Amino acid sequence: MAPRVLIVRLGAMGDVVHALPAVAQLRSALPEAHIGWVVEQRWRELLCAPGTELAGPRSPGRPLLDELHLVDTRAWRKSPFSPAVRHEFGSAIGRMRRRHYDCVIDFQGAIKSALLARLAGTELVLGFRQPRESPARWLYRLSVETRSAHVIEQNQELVQAAMQRMGLSSDAALLPPGAALLPSDPDSEARIGSMLDARSLSRSPIAILNPGAGWAAKQWAPARYAELAVRLSQRGLPSVINYGPGEKDLAEEVAAASNGRALALPTTLSEFIALARRAHLFVGGDTGPMHLAALLGVRTVALFGPTDPARNGPYWPGTRVLRDSASITSYSHKRATDAGLEQLSVEQVLAQIDTLSA
Repeated sequence: MAPRVLIVRLGAMGDVVHALPAVAQLRSALPEAHIGWVVEQRWRELLCAPGTELAGPRSPGRPLLDELHLVDTRAWRKSPFSPAVRHEFGSAIGRMRRRHYDCVIDFQGAIKSALLARLAGTELVLGFRQPRESPARWLYRLSVETRSAHVIEQNQELVQAAMQRMGLSSDAALLPPGAALLPSDPDSEARIGSMLDARSLSRSPIAILNPGAGWAAKQWAPARYAELAVRLSQRGLPSVINYGPGEKDLAEEVAAASNGRALALPTTLSEFIALARRAHLFVGGDTGPMHLAALLGVRTVALFGPTDPARNGPYWPGTRVLRDSASITSYSHKRATDAGLEQLSVEQVLAQIDTLSA
């Protein structure tokens, strides 16, 4: 009987992307396995295209997984004792339990993710021995000590430990970039094509610039993104500015400062996947879009400041990392600027782009 494995990685975007290679490795080793994934509703499109059923035979819209289990822990925390939340929570746990998973793997290492993993009703629950929130490990049946520096390889070690515990071979190779089985949505592809065609960009290579980031200290100056757009335009490479919720003003600031050389282009998650598949180049900070572009094999220059590229940097060939020695690793969201990131120049970025083009 094929094994049944449940993945718990609720979010955020970059963290889901970092888990994909290990889960794709699991799928490669166990093509007949039933693999489910618990994820926050807002990140659904990273795993399952709009209009695609959450469960059933795999397809281009849900190529990696057999089933998605959607949760909304943000809404649940706001009204934990309301009848509606109690019903949603109970229904989510019930659906997981009815699948009778053989193994649950918690990639997140948070108390909430470990609790969901434990409530799935499976004897074998695995997580990191040193999870992000230390109490989470008391909810695991098996805590795995990982030795790798990069989070992608740490996730790979966790999957290998799970396979070994189930008595399965764990020697499948990590898949190359572009092969991690992101969903494809024809409607999103068509909309991106129309957006680019309306801007006379559908037949030319494009660069994606991503000025936003999870917190301010990870952001490169908007004026430098604008200058980069001008310089890339002079090389015959037009730029589009990707932005997410709450980043419209930032994107428009870059567009205005570029004197029309860069165009702000809002996208849904599925549309961004479609856009990245068309891109010639991506430049941005330590963000989910950067990790997704790198995973798709897009030539990527990642601008790092307070976060450590040895752990969080783009993992694949065809990528470059720029980080100044003045940057100090800190995952505090309270800092507004990073001294090292402010030192990075447009000339340095162009020099890294040139190495990718050589």
